[in-house]
Amino acid sequence: MCNDYRLMVDVASIVEDFADLNIKIRFGEGAPNLEPREDIKITDVGPSVRTIDGVPDEAELVQRRWSWPGPNKRPVYNFRSDGREFNSNRCPLRVHRPKDSKKKRKDKWLFTKEEEPVFCVAGIWRETPEVGQAFTMLTMEPGPDIASYNDRQIVILERSVWADWLDPTISAKSLIKPLPAGTLAVEQVG
Repeated sequence: MCNDYRLMVDVASIVEDFADLNIKIRFGEGAPNLEPREDIKITDVGPSVRTIDGVPDEAELVQRRWSWPGPNKRPVYNFRSDGREFNSNRCPLRVHRPKDSKKKRKDKWLFTKEEEPVFCVAGIWRETPEVGQAFTMLTMEPGPDIASYNDRQIVILERSVWADWLDPTISAKSLIKPLPAGTLAVEQVG
């Protein structure tokens, strides 16, 4: 499943993308220093956008660890969404489609969204005594573009539902669905 992603955008572009959806991004901890990164790996710190309790149409951009320790102490970096409703702690995670994906990585496939350089993955966050606040990516049954490569896939959110993912009054189940065939491009990068 997804154990590595990249983000090649700056804070200003994240603010602009969410402003287009009428969501104002706040920086309760100060604006994070987001340097372009081709490899954000499990247990690394990465950016996430999340709601501010009781404030509609606003969210905060924070940097948190990707994964929390599970019961067996292994990192929980992907979390099955199957049949779950997620009424709180939702966070869309920005993922970047690289312009140059020639860099080889062993046994890896790169999935990108056609026509969109940046997209969001459905995520949730929680606080644990071991690592504090951390996020994970939600997974689901594979859609038509992924099924021949893997038996699971991350939940990719259409741009039109990024704001809905931040709204806990909207059913998470209604937002977790595969993209239509031909939406994702695939390239072997290792």
